[in-house]
Amino acid sequence: MVNSEEFAARLQRVMDHYQLNGSSFAESIGVQRSAISHILSSRNKPSLEFVMKILEAYPDIELYWLLNGKGNNPFKSVAETPADDLFSTQEHAKAEPAATKGPAFAEQMPVGNSKRVTKVLIFYDDNTFEELVKVH
Repeated sequence: MVNSEEFAARLQRVMDHYQLNGSSFAESIGVQRSAISHILSSRNKPSLEFVMKILEAYPDIELYWLLNGKGNNPFKSVAETPADDLFSTQEHAKAEPAATKGPAFAEQMPVGNSKRVTKVLIFYDDNTFEELVKVH
């Protein structure tokens, strides 16, 4: 059985990957905008026809991943690669700091290697966000 909330998260991930809002994505698969909205809010469960339209329009998406979140994730990011993720303690080559506005920025930067990243928030221009949390 498909978990509606997890399916909605994967659907949102597909839309984010292709940089589409709900209306554009709905148009690309040939459904009403309300169908996307209702699925993303977990109000409705996806129908077989809905899922098949996604797979037809986006053949790089695998059915098993879309339905269950298992199998080949077509949007696997570097952060999800176990050998090199955001939370690894491996030493990486230090890049030169980018130019910043004003000297106060440098004073706010932490010094040393005692702090570790535990959570990252990514804000998108469509007013959505994604939270990446280190799993212990």
